[in-house]
Amino acid sequence: MNNRLVFLLFFIGVLVTSCVPSKDLIYLQKKGDIIENNINPVSIKPYRLQTNDILSISVKAIDPKLVEIFNNEISNQTAISDQLLYLKGYSVNDHGNVRMPILGEVNLLGYTIEDAREKIETLLLKDHFKKEAGIYVSVKLAGFRYTVNGEVAITGSKILYQDKVTILEAIANSGDITIIGDRKDVKVIRQFPQGAETFSIDLTDSKAMQSPCYYLQPNDYVYVKPLKQKSWGTGKTGIESLGTIITILSLATTTFLLLK
Repeated sequence: MNNRLVFLLFFIGVLVTSCVPSKDLIYLQKKGDIIENNINPVSIKPYRLQTNDILSISVKAIDPKLVEIFNNEISNQTAISDQLLYLKGYSVNDHGNVRMPILGEVNLLGYTIEDAREKIETLLLKDHFKKEAGIYVSVKLAGFRYTVNGEVAITGSKILYQDKVTILEAIANSGDITIIGDRKDVKVIRQFPQGAETFSIDLTDSKAMQSPCYYLQPNDYVYVKPLKQKSWGTGKTGIESLGTIITILSLATTTFLLLK
């Protein structure tokens, strides 16, 4: 009788601990004392340019011929490929400079996109154009690049042509986190001009929207680590765990009978 009770408790313990609870799979749950219908503040800082960034820079004027030298083939393309952006865009070199016609080397390291636009426009108006020329400068990142790795359906780097990307959008574009991925401790490695910093975000908590890494920045690396259930190998659900236990018991019984 005692042996049966011990076996039953062991069976229930393995079955419970090996399963992934449903609360660990739901995003943005309301935890703790949260006021209903409130607006959650979102933390987002402007991106600052780094080496190896590729920029799309266009210069317009009342007379297009005056600024034709600044505009490459990208401006005239309706469908832009990653290869075209790499070959024809303005790359920030290892010294933080962008090499432009007439202006030469322009240092933009650590500048926001808006600061970079203002600097280029100021340099053009200072020595090369009059205000009456109607100079209009546009600066954009040549795609929002990020990488997702770990326990997601599709790993790898992606480029989106938009200004803002949330971590939930990035994960959705990677086919979502697998059932054995840890949604409570997703790592985001972010590059800064002075070095790299690692953030941790709990995607099951609605307070994740207040995290500094809820909105990704270009070149972010997102890593989803596996839950302990993967290393245990007992199964992700109760049915899978039951199947594993039955297989083990069947193997043990067969071995016992053969050795008897």
